[in-house]
Amino acid sequence: MRESFGETLTKLGGINKQIVVVGADTTGSIKTSIFGQKFPERFFNVGIAEQNMISVAAGLAMAGKVAFASTYAVFAPGKCVDQMRNAIAYPEIDVKLVSSHAGISVGPDGASHQELEDIATMRAIPHMKVMVPSDSISTAKIIEIASRTQGPFYVRIARPNCPTVYSDKEADRMSPGGSTVFAEGTDATIFACGLMLYESLVAAKKLASENGLSVGVVDLYSIKPLDVNNIVKYAKSTGYVVTAEEHNIIGGLGGAVAEALSENAPTPMKRVGTLDTFGESGEDKDLMVKYGLTANNIANKVLAVRSLLRK
Repeated sequence: MRESFGETLTKLGGINKQIVVVGADTTGSIKTSIFGQKFPERFFNVGIAEQNMISVAAGLAMAGKVAFASTYAVFAPGKCVDQMRNAIAYPEIDVKLVSSHAGISVGPDGASHQELEDIATMRAIPHMKVMVPSDSISTAKIIEIASRTQGPFYVRIARPNCPTVYSDKEADRMSPGGSTVFAEGTDATIFACGLMLYESLVAAKKLASENGLSVGVVDLYSIKPLDVNNIVKYAKSTGYVVTAEEHNIIGGLGGAVAEALSENAPTPMKRVGTLDTFGESGEDKDLMVKYGLTANNIANKVLAVRSLLRK
């Protein structure tokens, strides 16, 4: 995702001369340095000063630029909520916040760097759009969407390499407030985002082969605005749902889906995510297993909510 972000940003910078990039000493890791190498006059590395990074990006946007500001999620929004709220969202200025190294898949960096609350934080801020790509292709498309959509944007990408899920054709249909239906089912629907989309697709295949269940999978890449119509549609058609995210189950994708269903179509559901806990240091794949962020756990949640309905 990071390479896709850097390459896409550089491509867009060649098209739109108003795009500028601000970083905070992580530009090599996040790959915005690719943009800086080609457009040094539009690239600003402010050092280890994340709050200043946000304020500088806000100032550039107020001067008419399309400003991208990027660092690790634990620093932004982790350290910068006040600046994001008051300097960007409140005046609705054109700053695109792209945070990398989100979720528990940060791995060995440990609990202090595993940001598990950012979706909850950002979707609660008025005027802020929140989108979560799941692979390199969807990352490129969401960055392109952010560059041409007026106003504040938050994009969340992960650290590890991940399988390609999207085709170019599927990505071309992405939009703020949209979702992508990868499979339609008759027995259950899984709503996922980020790295958990691939795990959800594996879970659906597992449930089909081992349990004879037809399970739909929908990528809710747009957390805000949310595709309430598709959420309600598939919840009604299958009768129960499971959400899957690499984030705390409180306030993230699961919370957003629960809110939408409670007001429009109350539906039995289970949530897969971290269970209101901090992470720990370890290899990313091992941590994903320990904290239940796997296809097996998603499949088990589908079976669990299904068994509740039969009692």
